Amino acid sequence: MSSTNSGSQSNRSLLQPAFFFILSGMFVFSGCIHHSGPAGKIWFFTHSTATSESSITGLNPANFVDLETDGSYTRDFGHFDYGTWKYDNHQLIFTSSGNSRSVMAVNYLTANEMQVGPPTGPFDNFESQSLHESPAKNPFSKDNNHWRVKAVEKESAAVLRKRLLNHFRFWEMYFTWALNNNIQYIDVRSTPTPIKIYGNGFGLKPFSQLPDAWKMYFYDEDDCRAASKKIEWIFNNNLLAWPHTENKFKMFIGAFQQLQQKLP
Repeated sequence: MSSTNSGSQSNRSLLQPAFFFILSGMFVFSGCIHHSGPAGKIWFFTHSTATSESSITGLNPANFVDLETDGSYTRDFGHFDYGTWKYDNHQLIFTSSGNSRSVMAVNYLTANEMQVGPPTGPFDNFESQSLHESPAKNPFSKDNNHWRVKAVEKESAAVLRKRLLNHFRFWEMYFTWALNNNIQYIDVRSTPTPIKIYGNGFGLKPFSQLPDAWKMYFYDEDDCRAASKKIEWIFNNNLLAWPHTENKFKMFIGAFQQLQQKLP
């Protein structure tokens, strides 16, 4: 695996790996709602009452729903979509850009915690962070998540490059958002990506280790391999200068900016 680091040989992650928001001391009262509304926040899946590891619907800590105050949303519950939303009668009602409608029954809601599911469970639990960013700077906006949209046809080298640039832009904005909001721990392992992020650097995952979700974004395996080769070229030619800073988030911001600049 080609990789780059900040000087240390340890590849232990200094970023909390999986559940980066932990619900503690939460008591569930069925049908009890205390809230000022879920708008203006990014809601991250934390855990399910069905299992301690994943949701009954297969969610993981990378899955989110961004509920904007203007009534727009983006969401990745294993499939990225966006559109408009409203909250009515303890239900989140989504209308996608393709005009499909879906509903999430909200069992419990506070300023920072949300639990969804049928009245008797099992329940999926979410925790929120405030999100007051323009679409260009919001890591979860439609603008910064075109890379999550599955290709419906073979993609040219130029289109593959655009997909990768958008992916690197997402990471740049993700770390920038965490830095600007003084968030100490963020998940870096659950998001589908060809980049393996360590606490002191990152590397390109071998093709055999790429997440299935990442591969599924591409039209076919050949396109996915072509995208990996573009990134591999950067690492093989040692084109990245690891930023000199003690702040881990600033290091990754600089590194992903360089990936955008150096991508062939």
